[in-house]
Amino acid sequence: MASLYDNEAKIKQAIIMLQKIVNDTSVPRNIRRAATDAIRNLQDSSLSPAVRAANAIGILEEISQDPNMPTHTRISIWNVVSMLETVKD
Repeated sequence: MASLYDNEAKIKQAIIMLQKIVNDTSVPRNIRRAATDAIRNLQDSSLSPAVRAANAIGILEEISQDPNMPTHTRISIWNVVSMLETVKD
C-alpha cells in the first residue's frame, strides 16, 4: 500500500506544478487549457493512479510540442511528465 500513497503524492505534486502553469499569464491560453485538462484527469478518482497519470501524460506530451510555449513552461511540463511516468499501479 505504500506505493499507492507514493503515487498519490506524485499526482498531488504534479497538480501543484500544473497549477503554476495555469496561473502564469505569460503562458498562451491553449497551453493553460491543456494544463487544466491534465489537472482534471489527475483528479478523476474513478480511475486508478496509473491511468490518471497516463491520460495526463498524453495531454501534456501533445501540447509540449507547441512552438509558442515559453521555454520555462516547456521544462515544467517535461518535469511533470517525468514525475507522472513513475506512477505505477
